[in-house]
Amino acid sequence: MTWLRARLGMVAEERGSALVEFVFIALVVFVPLVYIIAGFSAVQRGVFASQAAAREAGRAMGTAPDPVTGQERALRAAQLAVEDQSVEVTDMRLEYAPAGSGCEAAGSYTPTLAPGEEFSVCVTVTVRIPLLPEFIESNTATGQFVVERDRYVDG
Repeated sequence: MTWLRARLGMVAEERGSALVEFVFIALVVFVPLVYIIAGFSAVQRGVFASQAAAREAGRAMGTAPDPVTGQERALRAAQLAVEDQSVEVTDMRLEYAPAGSGCEAAGSYTPTLAPGEEFSVCVTVTVRIPLLPEFIESNTATGQFVVERDRYVDG
């Protein structure tokens, strides 16, 4: 067996170097790769949460009998949709925007739920990326859903 090692050029000092190389590659490549995958999944979870919350809040608001009940239902529906994606409810903001405008105009509008009224429901979710400090909140995902009330609604 020693003649085979000598013939292949293996020296006794190189014994165990494959283990060291594997550990080095694992630390340099695999650990950052796992972190990047975890970060992307956190961002995608936030995007899914904001879109689902906006859709469910819009449906709850659009079918409500009055604005006060509608806002309560919309807030609870958005909270449930956000919790379903394992995002904290404290990282969610629910606002309304007038028809034809984007979520940049949200916050100053309150739906009246008049027959035929059209408005947008905007849900903004703060995305928390793992191992980043809590004060970094610039990562947000916003979902928008356009609600059009039926023209032939009682009330």
